[in-house]
Amino acid sequence: MPKNKTHSGTKKRFRLTGSGKVMREQANRRHLLEGKPSKRTRALALDVETSSADVKKVKRLLGK
Repeated sequence: MPKNKTHSGTKKRFRLTGSGKVMREQANRRHLLEGKPSKRTRALALDVETSSADVKKVKRLLGK
């Protein structure tokens, strides 16, 4: 049987923690940063947990 391939777009956007949580980066930190407060851009730099509704699909695409 052939091996299953990991979805390339998904592996660039999500990562799994040691405990199995699915983490993602937040939107709004790519451009137009001069108009956003530094406090907001620092907050957006942190990874957040993916919503529970999407976890099952993301894990499947990652091959986990």
